[in-house]
Amino acid sequence: MISDNNNQIQVVRTDTGNINFIKLTTLLDEVLRESDGAEHPFFAQFNKSEDLQNAVVVYLNSIPAGCGALKKYSDDTAEIKRMFVRPEYRGQGLAKNILKELELWSEELKYSECILETGKNLSDAIRLYQSSGYEIISNYGQYAGVEMSVCMRKNIKEKNYD
Repeated sequence: MISDNNNQIQVVRTDTGNINFIKLTTLLDEVLRESDGAEHPFFAQFNKSEDLQNAVVVYLNSIPAGCGALKKYSDDTAEIKRMFVRPEYRGQGLAKNILKELELWSEELKYSECILETGKNLSDAIRLYQSSGYEIISNYGQYAGVEMSVCMRKNIKEKNYD
């Protein structure tokens, strides 16, 4: 539990069956449907929560405010998925808390790096990841050649958690 300016922040490790994770990712899908436009069906096929096991929900004053998950990409690489903070709770450092917890969990699971994909027009997300030590890389896997995607990578063995 983190206290900050009278706000209680709690980051909880869970799984994708968690009801709050499900509600938050439903909201995320609505945001992405709008952001992705006509490309949404392509991206949606790679964002199925049933493909994930490790999830995080962040609570602000006991209210589920954001989430994230990780997925095995390779033996040494975890993929960050389903990152989301409800719009009314943004700007309070919750996404950084989610990301940090996912990175710590990834390291505990013996991964040495994390990768992720985000939308080219999600500039706030790109700034968050870059300020957290992620570098833009060539689009990987199913995102190779996809113009709307920005792929990023971070070596989590380098202790630079902010």
